[in-house]
Amino acid sequence: MAANYGEIPLNDLQSKGISGRKWTEVKDLSIELKDQYVVIRGNAQAIRAVGKKVGFVLLRGGAFTVQCVLCVAQDVVSPQMVKFATSLNRESVVDIEGVVSVPAQSITGATQQVEIQVRKLYCVHKAYPLPFTVEDAARSEVEIEKALQAGEQLVRVHQDTRLKFRYIDTRTPANQAIFSIICQIENMFTKLLLSEGFLEIKTPRLISGSSEGGSAVFRLDYKGKPACLAQAADSFTHRHLCEFNGLDVEMDIKEHYSEVMDIVDRLFVAIFDYLNEKCSKELEDIKRQYPFENLKYLPKTLRLTFEEGVQMLKETGVEIDPLGDLNTESERKLGQLVLEKYNTEFYILHRYPLPVRPFYTMPCYDDPNYSNSFDVFIRGEEIISGAQRIHVPWYLEERAQECGIDVETISTYIDSFRYGTPPHGGFGVGLERVVMLFCSLNNIRKCSLFPRDPKRIDP
Repeated sequence: MAANYGEIPLNDLQSKGISGRKWTEVKDLSIELKDQYVVIRGNAQAIRAVGKKVGFVLLRGGAFTVQCVLCVAQDVVSPQMVKFATSLNRESVVDIEGVVSVPAQSITGATQQVEIQVRKLYCVHKAYPLPFTVEDAARSEVEIEKALQAGEQLVRVHQDTRLKFRYIDTRTPANQAIFSIICQIENMFTKLLLSEGFLEIKTPRLISGSSEGGSAVFRLDYKGKPACLAQAADSFTHRHLCEFNGLDVEMDIKEHYSEVMDIVDRLFVAIFDYLNEKCSKELEDIKRQYPFENLKYLPKTLRLTFEEGVQMLKETGVEIDPLGDLNTESERKLGQLVLEKYNTEFYILHRYPLPVRPFYTMPCYDDPNYSNSFDVFIRGEEIISGAQRIHVPWYLEERAQECGIDVETISTYIDSFRYGTPPHGGFGVGLERVVMLFCSLNNIRKCSLFPRDPKRIDP
């Protein structure tokens, strides 16, 4: 390997030793570091040669990029070094050492407003030729359509291709931002509930019987015994995955199931406020590729009864079975009506008909046809289901039988309520669906790192 460029041998990458060099993250490169010598590592997102004496490398670290310039100078950068750097495949991992400079004009092709005048460049890992570039994967449909109208054809990376090479697709600014938003929501969810006195626990993924009373569950053999996954979905729609991340809350109820909805209200208004205030860069990165309008929500979340929602639909000519459920089309229609009337895209619909809820849902005291349950919607699509749970063993057995569930398969569940259990309720949140709808994305697969659906189990 030449003194100031080349491929780093494998044995030097096997934790051979510690050099003591001070590393700088790409995101921390700023004008305050002008004229300082820095050592950085990242993926070579774009590489360009200008003749034999000048080369450019756009280095990416996470969601941040910096332009690195190689210019032939005596004893510093040679034509051979420029040739080596500009012959690397895109996405190769490189270490660059150089001096921070501040150009006279603003930089439009990188996030950082400085350049690195390269002094040394080493390839840590040479990438194979790419199936598509990160730049192509980051392009918005608006940009593609605009180019077509101007007679230029840009590469469009389709969803199946993205998911096949998901480990490349996740490198786009929008995807980096999406998974940052997911992380922030999960952290805020935990932080806020801890501040309310909740305790975080981990529950089993495998159970002996169906938890919801339906047939759409994943069944498996568990050491010779029948079992199934505690949570599962099996659908080809834009908003379902076979595997998803659920954030669940259970709590005791002192007097009314509205106490559970109060938690939902405080929790999600605080999360939305936090995202808008603290994650502006991430939201802008998403909007650049997937344009959307900020979510409209109220300081105090709107609550409507199911009957009120049905009446709103009926007044526009949409007939709904008062003891049935809302389908996707009617949910979206109701979302539009709520937005027009109340100027919010986030609301709670409660007192659902009992026949459409799980067997453990507590019926309403004043009408056994309805239940102490609720769903929560963003932009006309459900993100949360919740309810007061039945805590009386004989009543659970009765409801299970009414729903066609073999009581023997859930006997241990019912037994857990025989020794003193307070009235309680809770709700389950689909994390990926929250992000999908908050950012108005058109498919939940954009919010799953490696989506699992009926047709996909790898990568």
